[in-house]
Amino acid sequence: MTYTQNTPLTAEVTAPDGPAAGPGPAAAQPLEDRAAGCLVGAAVGDALGGPVEGWTPDQIVARHGGRVEGIVGPFHEDWRTARPIAPYHKGDGHVTDDTLMTHALVRVYETVRDHLDAYDIADHLVPDLIGTPRWIPELEAEALPLQRIFLAEKWIVARLHYGHVDPREAGVGNIVNCGAAMYMAPVGIVNAGNPDRAYAEALDIAGTHQSSYGREAAGVFAAAVAAACTPGATPARVVEHAMRLAKDGTRAAIEAVCEAAVPDSDFESALAPLRAAVAPFDTVGPDYRNPSLGARRPSRLHAIEELPVALGMVLVGGGDFRRTVLGAVNYGRDCDSIATMSGALVGALHGASTVPDDWSTEVARASRLDLRAPAATLAAVAREIFDRDRERHRAHERAFAALTET
Repeated sequence: MTYTQNTPLTAEVTAPDGPAAGPGPAAAQPLEDRAAGCLVGAAVGDALGGPVEGWTPDQIVARHGGRVEGIVGPFHEDWRTARPIAPYHKGDGHVTDDTLMTHALVRVYETVRDHLDAYDIADHLVPDLIGTPRWIPELEAEALPLQRIFLAEKWIVARLHYGHVDPREAGVGNIVNCGAAMYMAPVGIVNAGNPDRAYAEALDIAGTHQSSYGREAAGVFAAAVAAACTPGATPARVVEHAMRLAKDGTRAAIEAVCEAAVPDSDFESALAPLRAAVAPFDTVGPDYRNPSLGARRPSRLHAIEELPVALGMVLVGGGDFRRTVLGAVNYGRDCDSIATMSGALVGALHGASTVPDDWSTEVARASRLDLRAPAATLAAVAREIFDRDRERHRAHERAFAALTET
C-alpha cells in the first residue's frame, strides 16, 4: 500500500451510509465517545505494553510461553529489585508514565479551557508535576509525578522551573525520543476533525519538551488523532493525513513502515517487516537497552520508532482494537508507547465500545484511575474551545470584509 504526498486530502470526509461493520469505515460517533475511546484505548495499550517494554518478540515468547494476549504480570517476579525494571511494578494492569502525562495534559486543558501553547505548559503542567502528589500505579504509592516520569520528561522541570528557559525553546538539548509524542492525544481530541490545527498546536506545546524529530512526531501523532475523529475516517485515511503533514525523516519512516504493513493481516507476520522498515530511521539501534552512540540526537534524516510502527499496526489491525494493540505489545522494544499511540488511534476511530471492557475495567481497577473522567472533561473543554474558535473566526471575517470592501 503506497501513500503519496500529492494525494488530495481535506480535513473532513463524508460519513458512510449506515453503521460501520467491523474494522471498516467508522460510523459517526459523538465527540464524547471518540474522546473516551481515544484516552481509554491509550491507557489500556499502555498497561498491556508496560510489562514487556524493552524486550524483543522472541524474549516475550520465551517469558510468556507465547505471544501476550492480554494483561500479564511483570517480566520479572522480583520486580522490586530486578534490573532494569526496579523499582517499578510494570504489569498486572498498571499504566505507566505515558498515561500519567496524558492525564496531566488533560488537566492543563481543564484549567486553561482554550488552545494551549508552550507557556501554558510552563505555567500549569510543570507545577502539577512537582507540586501535587498522585497515585502512581507502578510505585504502588502516592508520590509526585516527577518521581515517576523518565529523565526526558524531568527535563521539562529542570529547564522551565529551575532554568527559566524560554518555554518555546526548552526542548532543545534534550534527548530526542517519543517522550512528547506519547501524551499528545488530548491535542487531537481538542482539535477533532482538524488535523492541521492539531499538528500546529502540538508542535508549540512539544517545544517545551523536545526538538527535531521528537517534536515532529508529537505534531504528527496529534494530527493523526484529530483525523481519526473525523466521521468516515479509516486507518488508511489517518495515515494519509499523517503523511501529508509529516516532514523529513518522520515522513520517510512512516511511508516505509506503512508500505510494509499488510492491512487486515495477522500481526505475527508483521513484526519483523515493520521493524526492518523502521530500522534505517531509528537511532537507538538493534539493542534497545544499549543505544548506539548516535542515538537520540537531532537529525532531519531520522525518526522515533514508536509513531511509524503504531501507524503501521493500525493498518495491520484494520482498525480492530485487539489485533492492533496486541501487535504493538508483542513488537517489544518501546511497546508501551507504541500500544498507547495505536490504542488511542483505534479508540478515536471507533469510540469507547471498541476497547474491550475486560481490559479497561481491570486497568482502571489495578491502576486506581478513572479512565473515563479525563475524556469527559476533555470533550467538554473541546466544545468550549470550538465555540470560542467560531467567534474568533467570525470576528476575523468581519475585520477582513471591512478591509476588502470597495
